[in-house]
Order: sequence, then C-alpha cells, then structure tokens
Amino acid sequence: MTDNPPRKPTDAAEPIAAQLLDALTPLPVAAPRRAAMRQGLLGKVADSLASHAGLLTVRTRHGVWRDLKSGVRYKTLWDGPRGGSVLIDLAAGASLMPHRHNWLEEGIVLRGELTMDDLRLGPFDYHVSPAGSRHGAIHSETGALAFLRGTSLGDTPGVIREVLGGLLPGADRSQSCYLNSAADWRELAPGIEQWVLYRDGELESSYYRFAPGSRISGHAHPIDEECILLSGDLYLGDILLLPGDYQMAPAGSRHGNAESESGALLYVRGAPRERQNIG
Repeated sequence: MTDNPPRKPTDAAEPIAAQLLDALTPLPVAAPRRAAMRQGLLGKVADSLASHAGLLTVRTRHGVWRDLKSGVRYKTLWDGPRGGSVLIDLAAGASLMPHRHNWLEEGIVLRGELTMDDLRLGPFDYHVSPAGSRHGAIHSETGALAFLRGTSLGDTPGVIREVLGGLLPGADRSQSCYLNSAADWRELAPGIEQWVLYRDGELESSYYRFAPGSRISGHAHPIDEECILLSGDLYLGDILLLPGDYQMAPAGSRHGNAESESGALLYVRGAPRERQNIG
C-alpha cells in the first residue's frame, strides 16, 4: 500500500503532450494573405473608432473628486444644458443642507443609505425632484455614494441660488421609485425589460434590466443620452461598461448592440424608445 495518490490519466499524458508541442511549427502565411489579414483587422478597428466617435465615457476609477464640505465630495461626469451629472460621496454622519432645485434633479443611491426627513433610500432606489421644488436636509448615517443628474454642483452661482432658495419654505414635490417595489417592467426583447421612471416632454428616464446572455439592437440618439451602469456588465457596441461607469452619447450619435454576459441594471436618460430609430 502506498501513501501516494493514484496518478490521473492526464498526468501520464503530459510528457507526450509536451513533446508534441515542441515538435509543432507554425504554418507559413503568404505575404499577401498576411497583409490582407492585417488590413482587415485595422479596418475593423477604424470602423469601431468611427462608430464610437463623440461618446463620453467616464470610468468609475477616473475623474477628479472635489470637496464640497467636511465629509462630502463630488466628481463631475458631464456639464449638461439642464444641470450637471455628478457622483456625490457622503461619509458616515455627513449631510447636505436644504436647497431648492434650479433644474429637474434625479438621484440614484449607488451604495449605502440616504435619508430626507421620513424618506429612506437604499441601493438603486430612484428619486426625482422637479425644478423649483425644495429638499430638506439630506443625511447619511452609514455613508453613501449617489449619482445626481440635473444638479448645480460645480456651478458656484447655481449652488448659491439653490442654497438661498432652500432657506424659504416650500413643498417637497419629489417622487421616489424603490427598486424592490412592484415596478411596472415591460419586456422589450427576450431577457430585457424597461421600467420608465419619469417622463417630461421629450425626455424619458428608465431602468433597463438585462438577463445573462441577453442582447438588443442598437439605436440612434435624436437628443443627448446619458447612462450609468448600476450593476453587472454591459457592452454598448465595442465599449464594455462596468458598475459605476458613465456614458454620454450626444445627439446624432449611435449606440451599437447592447448585450450582457452576466446580467445588468442600467439607468438611461434620453429620448423615448419610440423616437430612437431602433435597429
């Protein structure tokens, strides 16, 4: 009887496989064929670059963080015509003072929790406040990271107007959508669903949910379109988005097919789907 474990069949085959590999030599490729292969590859690269021209992609690890106050910092993603898009990071115990919105402002909690009076928002909960509405103080006991679109952060005169406006009383006309609620998801394609969160005129804000392995055709952008990946992985054309990655596609640009390997949750703000020229 021996203490050595029995040899697996693959163990005995390894020396033979090594000898076979050593004996292999690459097949010669004729110069014209090699040049054609190289030209084809470079052509695909050029087509990919052209199709993604104008797209602004901000990776979660990139960008510059700026201090707003003690325990609060923000990173600008895009300065839009209807307010900016930022990530805002609150340390545990930090808060934001009451303010009145210059623009329609949308917020999504990416990590942690935020409270506003009796309202509590957790990961991927959505909150929207119309222009002119007032927020009370926003607080985080545990710390939080949130995405804001339509904010005046980064615009000092705009921030001053919002803070001064917050000193005056006013109704909070905001709305919240909770990810774990009985949401009105509609199927767009096998494994892909849309939940329209808010619509105002020519703009629509939605969540898109992708099952693993799902795929949907690309579309054109009649107006600027913003998106941020909340979870999972998603290819937009040849660009891979990972959680926290943000992208802005300007009017006139086009997205390639969207597909996910492991599943994804995506926030999108842009034209309603019926105006996107799908395909």
